[in-house]
Amino acid sequence: MTHVQLKDVSVEYPIYTAHTRALKTFMMSRLGGQLAKHNQTTIVRALSEISFELEPGDRLVLIGHNGAGKTTLLRVISGVYQPQWGEASISGTVSSFTDITLGMDPEATGWENIIFRCIFMGMSFAEARRFAPSIAEFTELGEYLELPVRTYSSGMFMRLAFAIVTSVAPDIIVMDEMISTGDAQFIDKARNRLNELLKKTKILVLASHDEEIALTFCTKALWLEKGELRRLGPTQQVLDEYLGTVGATQSGAIDGQ
Repeated sequence: MTHVQLKDVSVEYPIYTAHTRALKTFMMSRLGGQLAKHNQTTIVRALSEISFELEPGDRLVLIGHNGAGKTTLLRVISGVYQPQWGEASISGTVSSFTDITLGMDPEATGWENIIFRCIFMGMSFAEARRFAPSIAEFTELGEYLELPVRTYSSGMFMRLAFAIVTSVAPDIIVMDEMISTGDAQFIDKARNRLNELLKKTKILVLASHDEEIALTFCTKALWLEKGELRRLGPTQQVLDEYLGTVGATQSGAIDGQ
């Protein structure tokens, strides 16, 4: 059965060349967590003893300050990072929307990238070829698919990447903010496709700074603070506690910055 189960998961990053405050600050902003010193080596504790379980039907939003460890946790769930301590048990197909252009080759054509990216996502070559026409139709790129993607505008490139990554419904979707396609005229079509995909997926894990999105899409919220699990529960309850503790810079924002 599809599930996500983390038990006492901890992730650390040793930074062997971090001798300046500027570099430490840079790493903190990218990785989150807490800093420690071990024999002149800087250690970034991105996650510390995180435990929770998700079952089919769960929609979880990760909230917290920038650098709280949300992206690291998403990467653990998607299989990009392995915890140094604890156990992460993930059952089911996982699609990570944290970098939807991953695996695409700027020198290859749009058609070639459809095949490459589908295979990267775990499809067989035959499956990739079968899905390719419907993906191409959704992009509305027409003859541009015959050209190298380095010739595309950023909006065209995102259209292609979005069409590929949303072409199949996985068991688990991992997402860092709600993705956008870049082109205004394509947004409604993309939003409808994404909504349909989210209805089909069994588990959603979403990191977001948008309160409205959190309440619309998620049934549970997990509040991270310096890599530690501060609170896990129903979305509204956790948001109320989080906002009551740290406040928000503006209406609808939950980054606490």
